[in-house]
Amino acid sequence: MSEQPPGRMARLKGRSAALARHARALPEQVPLVGRALGQLLRLNLLDNATRLAAQAFLSALPALFVLAVFAPAAIRDGVVHTLRQELGIQGSAQQSVQALLESSKDQESGYGVIGVLMTLLSATALSRAMQRVCERCWEMPKSGTRLAAWRWLVWLLVWLIALVLQSPIRSGFGLGLWLGIPLTFLTASGMWWWTQHLLLVGRVRWLPLLPGSLLCGVAVVGLGVASRIYLPGAMSRSVSQFGPYGVVFTGLSWLIVMFTALTLAIALGRVVSEEPQFTEWLGTRTEPGRWGGVRL
Repeated sequence: MSEQPPGRMARLKGRSAALARHARALPEQVPLVGRALGQLLRLNLLDNATRLAAQAFLSALPALFVLAVFAPAAIRDGVVHTLRQELGIQGSAQQSVQALLESSKDQESGYGVIGVLMTLLSATALSRAMQRVCERCWEMPKSGTRLAAWRWLVWLLVWLIALVLQSPIRSGFGLGLWLGIPLTFLTASGMWWWTQHLLLVGRVRWLPLLPGSLLCGVAVVGLGVASRIYLPGAMSRSVSQFGPYGVVFTGLSWLIVMFTALTLAIALGRVVSEEPQFTEWLGTRTEPGRWGGVRL
């Protein structure tokens, strides 16, 4: 193998060194990029998203089924329709979910009030995980259980109701995507705006939370479009390859993608709210040494 001429090697080393210098200087030249990268590295994005997805799949979705058992038939049909639209559950998997709800309806007396309450309380694990994500994004200490406990249950119930209503909202209540897309953006932005304020126990005022909520709205709209394109085929292939376990694999994977996007949106929303051109309008005031340099 022929050796590179000394002059050419020197030029290549010089270009590599120059690229490295530019990469190191990028956060200083573009402060938003530097703060965003620092926020994502500190947050451990994928780990938190995986934890949220696991809690949603293992505790929140069973709670949704339990509530649907006691709900009118229209609500049970809405749960099945939402799962079909959001997770691509169709065919035999959809029939299995419908049969599960119907059989549970026939045995609802066996649940009892205590069983329902225990299911809901265990499902607040998702609320607690979401609260920790919000606190890490805003670099805040954990709030006391006395202040946060009722918020966990309230957020979980509202989130489950919003999940059931997600599919009709996305279809514009039957009027089409021209209405469904704006409605989805507005409702998702409002939901995650309220979520941050509630789970942060009011320690951040409303306006600094607005950028993150708007980014969450964009993420929900984008994921809704992607789910209708990608999930039905992916779910069918997974079920044909792995049987009933395919629903678990594909559903959990999609939940990880969804919570990754939402966590990313909340984290970047905090970064945007600290940009100099927005701080005055949003009322975000920086103060060294308090919650990562920001007083809110």
